[in-house]
Amino acid sequence: MYRLVFLTGTRADYGKLKSIMQLCEKDSSFEIYVYVTGMHLCSEYGQTADEIKKDGYNNIIINEDYKQTEKMDENTALTMLAFSKFVREIKPDLIVVHGDRTEPLAGAAVGVLNNIKVAHIEGGEVTGTADEFMRHAVTKLSSYHFVANDEAKFRVLQLGEKEENVFVIGSPDIDIMLSDSLPKLIDVKEKYSVNFDKYSVCIYHPVTTDNDTAKKAENLAEALKKSEKNYVIIKSNNDFNNEIIIEKFDRLRGNKNFVFYDSLPFEEFLTLLKNAEFIIGNSSAGVREACVYGVPAIDLGTRQNKRYNTQIMRNIIHTDENTDEILTAISKANEHRFFSRYFGNGNSATLFCAAIKNRLAKEESVQKVFVDLEVTSKSIENYINEVCY
Repeated sequence: MYRLVFLTGTRADYGKLKSIMQLCEKDSSFEIYVYVTGMHLCSEYGQTADEIKKDGYNNIIINEDYKQTEKMDENTALTMLAFSKFVREIKPDLIVVHGDRTEPLAGAAVGVLNNIKVAHIEGGEVTGTADEFMRHAVTKLSSYHFVANDEAKFRVLQLGEKEENVFVIGSPDIDIMLSDSLPKLIDVKEKYSVNFDKYSVCIYHPVTTDNDTAKKAENLAEALKKSEKNYVIIKSNNDFNNEIIIEKFDRLRGNKNFVFYDSLPFEEFLTLLKNAEFIIGNSSAGVREACVYGVPAIDLGTRQNKRYNTQIMRNIIHTDENTDEILTAISKANEHRFFSRYFGNGNSATLFCAAIKNRLAKEESVQKVFVDLEVTSKSIENYINEVCY
């Protein structure tokens, strides 16, 4: 039996890991631990640790020592200190992390420094924030890489990883998206008092390397108000400058066209997204989840920069955070109702379990060797155009 630790720090990465965790929990080959930290423990973000507890895993560990600060580096250090202590106690065979935030960076570093293999979900992607640096750093700290598509795989190979340790499994959240277990829209709307016949979803996060957050958030809020449409607004994450966005959006409270939530359980969020007119903001949900349901997505600014190809993902409209441009995009949103399966077919958890059993059985060393990729920039372009697209 292999002992696996899944580290989750946000509502977003839990949604990505959930299908894998649930399947591993049922598999007699694994003993899993769910380590909960970060935003999950903050009441101002919905205390989402409670939602994880409701899902009934046998071993849930809450990082009771975690105290949220305004500094991302301090939060990373605090996560490392607590997680390291836990890891040394249970001695897992594998640490599983997702994505590009401070929690997976902390978890992967702890793994390497304790001679424990790390599996990284959804590496090899690009964005327009500090997440870009952290994602690629986590790749280099990880032994196994579970990516969403061939394009992401190629980027991981460019980072010097062995091809036999890179697995294309799609985005694991699609397993849940395409399941028949999602709640009904009427029940979700009643539970959260969403009294709109038609509505759209807005999620706007800070870009940690941007110095103009206040103006951009103000422009977006103004555009939403002028559009005279109905919106379900979900609070931004806890990255640097998030309080600026919260303050600008708070000015919309009391307007009959808006309802606000700190967070929503993943399945209930999916039900609302699936039935929305469009999603607007800069959340990865507009890049990933929206295309699976064919929901138009208005992507703003640089946060998801280069993360999608609009020739494939035709549901996406990109624009800057300019009030008039946003209003134009909103007026054209219904023209972009297109489906895409570029990020998987709903079998990610099965592919993960099979691959990880195979690799762990080989008892390889944590030590890695950089694998040179003998290609030119032209062959990279050909690969992406011919294989990925």
